[in-house]
Amino acid sequence: MSKLLFTCVAAGSVALLSGCATSGGIKGDKQFARGQYELAIPLYKAEAAKGQNAAIANYRIGEAYRLSNRVELAEPFYKEAIDGKVKNADAGYHYAEALRANGKFDEAAAQFATYATSGGNRNLAARAESASKDALASKEVAAIKNAYEVMPVDALNSPSSDFGGTMMASTGELVFASGRDNQKKYLGNGESYLDLYAIKFDNAAAMTGGTARKLEGPFNSENRLEASATYTPDGHTMVFARSNTGKKNDYRGPDGSKTTLQSVDLWISYYKAGAWSEPILANINDRTADDFSPAFAPDGTTLYFASGRKGGQGGNDLYRATLGPNGRFSPAENLGESINSAGNDNFPGVAPDGTLYFASDGRPGVGKLDIFMVKAGKPVNLGADVNSPADDFAPVPLTNETGLFSSNRAGGKGSDDEYMYKKKSLKLVTFYADGTVLERDDKAKTTLPVAGATVTVTSANGQRQTATSGPDGKFSVKLDSVTNYSFIAERPGDFAARTSLNTSGRKPSQAQLPNPMNDVKLPVTLTLNKIILAKAIEVKDILYDYNKFDIRPDAAIRLDTLVQTLVDNPKISIELSSHTDSRGKDAYNLKLSQQRAQAAVDYIVSKGIDKARITAKGYGETRPLIPNAKTEEEYQRNRRTEFKVTRVAN
Repeated sequence: MSKLLFTCVAAGSVALLSGCATSGGIKGDKQFARGQYELAIPLYKAEAAKGQNAAIANYRIGEAYRLSNRVELAEPFYKEAIDGKVKNADAGYHYAEALRANGKFDEAAAQFATYATSGGNRNLAARAESASKDALASKEVAAIKNAYEVMPVDALNSPSSDFGGTMMASTGELVFASGRDNQKKYLGNGESYLDLYAIKFDNAAAMTGGTARKLEGPFNSENRLEASATYTPDGHTMVFARSNTGKKNDYRGPDGSKTTLQSVDLWISYYKAGAWSEPILANINDRTADDFSPAFAPDGTTLYFASGRKGGQGGNDLYRATLGPNGRFSPAENLGESINSAGNDNFPGVAPDGTLYFASDGRPGVGKLDIFMVKAGKPVNLGADVNSPADDFAPVPLTNETGLFSSNRAGGKGSDDEYMYKKKSLKLVTFYADGTVLERDDKAKTTLPVAGATVTVTSANGQRQTATSGPDGKFSVKLDSVTNYSFIAERPGDFAARTSLNTSGRKPSQAQLPNPMNDVKLPVTLTLNKIILAKAIEVKDILYDYNKFDIRPDAAIRLDTLVQTLVDNPKISIELSSHTDSRGKDAYNLKLSQQRAQAAVDYIVSKGIDKARITAKGYGETRPLIPNAKTEEEYQRNRRTEFKVTRVAN
């Protein structure tokens, strides 16, 4: 992949070699030092296959893949190097990076965590701790799906690398970078040199049809790579990225060292008198670093770009500068740590409403480079529709909901391909209570649907609605999302029934919804019980301390359910009775049971129930459920609290 992204200086490659050098070096070192990784890899593989310097050779294969932006291919070689006890402090960290690039988030998190405490490279160890957390967070990001439709743009793609793009408003053409038609190979990764191309689609909305051609004008050159063109809205100013030739008289290094590696700068050209001027270096380049992937904002003066210059947050950072009327840019401004990460932040793109998009490998993501958009000042991952385990980069937002991006994911025509994304219309959900009212008749021993019950539904904010059960006992009520509801069913001759329902977390995922508008029915069942006058109903677990009648906290909780029954059934009056077992004297048991019953009634009245509706009655041991009880379990059955309906008001 040669997206003017992974260039590095010779001094850096030499430093990598010195970290695990052997006497005389090994085959491939010369090419590695020059950044000709594609030539170095087979030499190192041959060395490793012979078993000679295998740990070092495998490590450098991994490094060659990583430095040419193919770290996912480096995983097995880093592992072989580590298993072979390679003497390099960075190996464990880069192995974790390769695991993460291959979607092995748990393994990557563990490897980063191990490296953080391994005593290796101090700077990498500091990053490894946060990288471990990010790797675990990536699992959540990978689950974010079904927000976008993604499709390849066949009219643009070729067997070579095709990426990036900008629309020329004046001609309606898309300008993009491609390696097609170029036989010259970049020795960093073996791919073709890049040039700028233009295409006018037959169907602009669908991006179909049309024939790509090399961009006319003084932009493409034989021995340099060109990419990432951007235009001001009036079409009169163009900025693009261009590498040097790699020759001795066309090089630069951060320390002045000679190198044949390509470095990248931003170039600017103006449309005057019907022709484009010869491009010149823009005044915002840093001569010690790569500057690339420019993108004009809709205002036509703000230019975003990526740079590896010193003073940033980590790898490549995003910057912006303002183009003045004299054709010169203001000093570049780093976008800061809220946007830039410790990793690489590249390829800005700006939507018509000014929303910034970019690619980054320094935040939790699905793969290597992921595409983010900035919302409320914070980068938000676009999820696993747009992003993949591979590199996803160079966003070209065309509207607020559609655009292009580039990816080297599996299934494409070439190394990098162009894809179109479109935000899916959000499928909507309407909740309904799918209700059923039943009636239990203990005398007949039946539970059947019942018609004519009134159901009152109350939301957490106090809004009420009512429904009536039909012949099949069914009722339906529309509900809001993320709301708690209480349901109460009432019918003459029955105890009211109560239940609750919360719609929070009940919305299916977008993938599970079949239609643009969807009804989701949530089951609700309310069971009424027939009121039978003078029939005793036990209130379970009303317990008292030995020889006492005070209401214990656990008994109060149970009595609260009886309070609710009286609230829900305002027309009934009840007798509350207390019973003891047969142990103890009759008179004492009778007095104690009356005290306990009265204490329970007093508690219920304290909760707002009219004392005229409830009577206390102690029966002592006179009404046992089990006469002649002998076991503790049988005694317990006889010690009970009951209520019975004594009257139902008209």
